[in-house]
Amino acid sequence: MSKKAENGYQKIDRYNEEVINDIAAQYEKILSSIGENPKREGLLKTPERVAKALQFLTHGYDLDAAEILKSAMFKEDYSQMVIVKDIEVYSMCEHHMLPFFGKAHIAYIPNGHIVGLSKIPRVVDAFARRLQVQERLTNEIRDCIQSTLKPAGVAVVIECKHMCMSMRGIQKQNSVTTTSAFTGEFVNEKTRSEFLRLIAANLD
Repeated sequence: MSKKAENGYQKIDRYNEEVINDIAAQYEKILSSIGENPKREGLLKTPERVAKALQFLTHGYDLDAAEILKSAMFKEDYSQMVIVKDIEVYSMCEHHMLPFFGKAHIAYIPNGHIVGLSKIPRVVDAFARRLQVQERLTNEIRDCIQSTLKPAGVAVVIECKHMCMSMRGIQKQNSVTTTSAFTGEFVNEKTRSEFLRLIAANLD
């Protein structure tokens, strides 16, 4: 896997071959254990493909979310709500290693500093690209923005569908899980209500 970039973010286009080989060997055993033939044509390269996919899907462990924010912090005299909504979220449940996916809506109220808007989705990705539970993911994003930017408040709402609910277990295909976390001014009902109204609005 590629090394950390100085700004805390780098596209993953190289892989650690030792890790790939180790994971692939385990998946060859798994294929045999479920009754498949890992030597048949369609599965010959599957263990390697899965290994590379896993390394990409968990590359958030190599990202420093705080450094991502620090790489684009600017002093600015702006103290109104900043919202980035409908951020795509793709993660993997740590209980069954099945995907969950959906959207994140994030707001903060600057207190002397703003951050480049593209960095907020990257922070989401840094935490989502790990084995996760949605509740912890929500808190980690909130806490990172709060401790790094030190704004007057942070709001995070995440809405996701979980394949562990849709494909197995309770098998409820259309259920959506919503989690939220707030700090500072967003603990105030009026400010929080404004944020929730704005993320629900369809502004054309």
